[in-house]
Amino acid sequence: MTDPTPPPEPEPRLLTRLNRRGFRLVMLLDGIAVFGLSVLTMVWRYGAPPWPTYPLVAYLVSFGVSSLIFLFAYYFGGLYEREPRLGGSAVLPRAARLSLAAGSFVALLNLALSGLLRQRGSLIGRALPFPIPNLIAVIVLAGIAVAINRAIVHALRTRREGPPRVVLAGTAQDIELARQHVAVNGSDLRVVAEVDDPHAVVDVVERTDATDVLLLSAAWLDLWYPRTIGRLDRQDVTVLLRVGGRETLFGLSRLREVAGLPFVLLMPQTMAPSQRHFKRLLDLSLVVLTAPIWIQLLAGVALHQLIVAGRPLLYRQTRVGAGGTTFEMIKFRTMRVDAEAVGGAQLSGSGDPRVIPACRWVRATRADEMPQLLHILTGRMSVVGPRPERPELTAGFEKEIAGYTRRHEVPPGLTGLAQIHGRYHTDAEYKLGYDLQYLVNWSPILDLEIIARTIWVVLARRV
Repeated sequence: MTDPTPPPEPEPRLLTRLNRRGFRLVMLLDGIAVFGLSVLTMVWRYGAPPWPTYPLVAYLVSFGVSSLIFLFAYYFGGLYEREPRLGGSAVLPRAARLSLAAGSFVALLNLALSGLLRQRGSLIGRALPFPIPNLIAVIVLAGIAVAINRAIVHALRTRREGPPRVVLAGTAQDIELARQHVAVNGSDLRVVAEVDDPHAVVDVVERTDATDVLLLSAAWLDLWYPRTIGRLDRQDVTVLLRVGGRETLFGLSRLREVAGLPFVLLMPQTMAPSQRHFKRLLDLSLVVLTAPIWIQLLAGVALHQLIVAGRPLLYRQTRVGAGGTTFEMIKFRTMRVDAEAVGGAQLSGSGDPRVIPACRWVRATRADEMPQLLHILTGRMSVVGPRPERPELTAGFEKEIAGYTRRHEVPPGLTGLAQIHGRYHTDAEYKLGYDLQYLVNWSPILDLEIIARTIWVVLARRV
């Protein structure tokens, strides 16, 4: 007798589906708060509408645009990433900084648009009629409102789901220490299981419906990363690692306090979704704004290659992209057509005899990689990121070098830390160190710094 077919799982609620796509209910609350503060500051200064100088519609449109700018700042600043319920970082300082950045951008945008309108002979005084004193008040109050919204959402979630259900995982000695701390300081959590077997945690989490795992023994990290941590993350289970004085001396930041013990958040991916989206936006902006320059350079190099190297002009090669998927990367051909007829795929070395002599300067200045700008437009590559490697070589690196797959979290880059610090013949493990350092420390400023240093590397022909 066969087991009956299990009933289909119920369709997740609309809010759950939106949440999986990155939408958070608190976004709506923050938008209403910023817009409401904008209106209330006008009422406080001028009373009920109509307000002076501009029609009411102009004010409301201005407040709506400003509210969207604030929301974009909060999103790209990481305020809408899934935060652990245990040991969450303080929201007010981050919200205040992001509100200041958003308000400053609103003021600069208003100044730029107003100047542009005046140049065109418009009689409109301000493109965004948002009085500066009111904007300053909104900047100050918006950070407080965002922090209050987080507290409300956290309280509602705790009321709906109950306190966090925690699994203590580690050696018997570590569990005993954590148990003592939880008994004194753990009133905001509930321990549902204790695990002293590093291979049993996923089954225990599923059986107890736990929401958080406290990894108490750092020695287990090698066994858990990346597969176990990835499985727990896909189940929306937060994993926190207890750290001691030795780990803290290595430069760990953003420690989280849980039941009187210091923890750090473990994530299967180094960059948050909001950071990856911001990076994509920065890529498109840079490529589009510099198009008048690189299109002319691309045409000039193409003409040179056509004369000295002939056809085929472009060299197509399979490379590994984001998520480990492959794509056909194009570049100007600088080697003989039969360069890999003997020996197959191999890394290029210094003074490689396969390179066409008249194309050495193209390779030295990395002008052969200019066609990859088209890959940036399609999202297969990024301006800055790990170097795109061939799957034949990557397969060997993944077996030999622990953590090599982490470099595939973002699209490969036209340039990057490994490209400006390393050479074509630099060992792959050293390049991986640069790639991981870039992922951990990513910021728009770091991307711009790498681009500036790349220009120097190109001018110095240092490859």
